[in-house]
Amino acid sequence: MRIINLIVVHCSATRGDSTLSPEALDLMHRRRGFNGTGYHYYIRKDGTLHLTRPLERIGAHVKGFNAHSIGICYEGGLDCRGRPADTRTPAQRSMLRLLVGQLQERFPGCRVCGHRDLSPDLNGNGEIEPEEWIKQCPCFDVAKEFKEFKDCKRFKDSGESTAQAENTEEHRVTQHIKEQKGGK
Repeated sequence: MRIINLIVVHCSATRGDSTLSPEALDLMHRRRGFNGTGYHYYIRKDGTLHLTRPLERIGAHVKGFNAHSIGICYEGGLDCRGRPADTRTPAQRSMLRLLVGQLQERFPGCRVCGHRDLSPDLNGNGEIEPEEWIKQCPCFDVAKEFKEFKDCKRFKDSGESTAQAENTEEHRVTQHIKEQKGGK
C-alpha cells in the first residue's frame, strides 16, 4: 500500500438541480484523458458512497499531490445558476464525516483539506487565501468543518450500540476500509 498523508475533498462541479451518476463521472474523466474516475470515493446526493478507484491506485484529482493522497468527491458544488455553492445534502455531509473519520483511523497523521487549499501561496505569507485559489472546489471550508480532525484525533462514533451500527452505512464503510487494508 502506498503512503497516504493527505485526504482531499472535491465537488463534481455540477448544479444542485442535476444529477451525475458514477458512470457519467467516469465517462467525463475518460473524456479528459484519465484512465477512469480520478477520485477514490464519490458521494451521491442521497449519501450513497461509491468506491470509484482502488486506494492502491494513485488518483488523478489534484496535480502535484496525487501520489500520497486520497480523493473524495461529492455530487454537486454549483447552485442552480452554475455558481460555486456548498450544495451538500445532510446525507452527503454525514457520509463525508464518516468516511473521513474512518480514513483518519486507517491513515493516522494525514491532513484533510479541500482542492482549493492546495493552490499556490502566491504572496508567500504561508496561507492560501481566497484570491489565491485556482478554483473554488469543493465550495466549502474543509479545514473549518474538519477542525476536530486536524491533529488526526480518533473519530468519535455517534453513540450507537454495536448491534445498531452493524446495520448502518458506518458499518459498511468500516468493512470496506478493512477489506481495502486486507483485514476482515
